[in-house]
Amino acid sequence: MPSLAAHLLVGLTAAVISFAAVPLTSRLAVRTGAVAVPEDRGARLSPVPAAGGAAMLAGVVGAVGAALLIDDFAGMVAARAELAGVLAAAAIAFAVGFYDDGRDISPPAKVAGMALAGAVLFWAGVSILVLRVPFWDLLFLSADWSALVTVLWVVGMANAVNLVDGLDGLAAGIVAIASATFLAYAMRLADAGIIGPDNPGALWAVITLGVCVGFLPHNLFPARVFMGDGGSLLLGVLLAASTMSVGGRSTGEFSGQSFFFFAPIFISLVILGVPLLDTAFAIVRRLVRRQGLAVPDRGHLHHRLVRLGHGHRRSVLILWAWTALLSAFVLYPTYTGRGDGVVPFGIAALVLVLYTALRPRLGGGGEVEVDEAELDRLNRR
Repeated sequence: MPSLAAHLLVGLTAAVISFAAVPLTSRLAVRTGAVAVPEDRGARLSPVPAAGGAAMLAGVVGAVGAALLIDDFAGMVAARAELAGVLAAAAIAFAVGFYDDGRDISPPAKVAGMALAGAVLFWAGVSILVLRVPFWDLLFLSADWSALVTVLWVVGMANAVNLVDGLDGLAAGIVAIASATFLAYAMRLADAGIIGPDNPGALWAVITLGVCVGFLPHNLFPARVFMGDGGSLLLGVLLAASTMSVGGRSTGEFSGQSFFFFAPIFISLVILGVPLLDTAFAIVRRLVRRQGLAVPDRGHLHHRLVRLGHGHRRSVLILWAWTALLSAFVLYPTYTGRGDGVVPFGIAALVLVLYTALRPRLGGGGEVEVDEAELDRLNRR
């Protein structure tokens, strides 16, 4: 496995390119009409370019180019079909989302685009081949089942990131924390011999981390640019590629797996618990109300936190903290081989829940509560 320093160099390349590309891609977004115009109920706010996805894609391409020049990644570079497949799938995801940002496409068409990205990953060899069913056994998937599960995984990841992108900096921060965690997790599995040195899971994780870090300074509240659907769908595909590269091929048992009774593919669900739970709740909520699954509403976790009175910045920080806590819950047994972390992390979770529920009632803090017009603005994202 390439060294951590080599991975971080690639991640730094992704961050620098993404950061520098945002001003250029913002002009492109304005010219193509890919802008958010939040002016519901008379809230006159300036249009914000949805250009983050283009800058992120530039960062991904540049980072892969950097990896091709580093000797440490020679084993991964040999599998050029996988690298090309992930780049192609990422480009498809961005193109679908960017077109939707400027012109609007139907939800079935957007899902079809994500399914195509998943199919490209499968054809390139980035797929889920094995599943460890909790409390039961290891399943080796046939080609047909592997293709289906791979496409569903990509569609699920992409939509989870897309739905959580409702506050400035929220999605980019959550994905950055999750990808950093999965980088550490993949490096640990490589050190233990669970995955081979040519496995690109850690590479895609550090590239995802890099593009998020480069984009975040432009996206923190008040955001000067949004990632748009082009960015959120792109990040979903990158997360899917990273998690499948590690978890979809591993058959060995490890402390971090047996602790949760899960294989690595399911541990990624723990790390991404915030966006995935939000997606699950959104599906159930809309089914109960007999609404279309693509109909926007104000029931997402970030909307609820804003209505509690936390305000924009603190709501983002709370959801970042939840992601970091879930990530620590995964990494602790992986690096220590013990499950003693349950108690302190459980206490930390309780404190976070209490803070989330009680902080608005205790007064102070300096946050300005967002009104209904602002909620409408967020709902258009």
